[in-house]
Amino acid sequence: MSSCCTPDGSCGTNAGEATTATAVVDSTATAYRVSGMTCGHCKTAITTSVGALDGVLSVDVDVDGGLVTVTTAGAPDDTAIGAAIDDAGYELTGRA
Repeated sequence: MSSCCTPDGSCGTNAGEATTATAVVDSTATAYRVSGMTCGHCKTAITTSVGALDGVLSVDVDVDGGLVTVTTAGAPDDTAIGAAIDDAGYELTGRA
């Protein structure tokens, strides 16, 4: 079995991390106003539903502020994101 550590004790996985960081530079974060969110369950339902979409890198839900920020690789698909939020039981009311 091989280790990710080099003989000098440094970690050999740093190159992969740099590649990941470069990919994030090409991402787009878009905030949406969503109504009907009231608790942690709402956050989990929306995160799961929207996070399953192709091209979605991360989902941040602010229940108190009524905002869902979706980070995508490239331009977001507002229609697909709206449908995913609707499927979770909430209403996307527009971009914030």
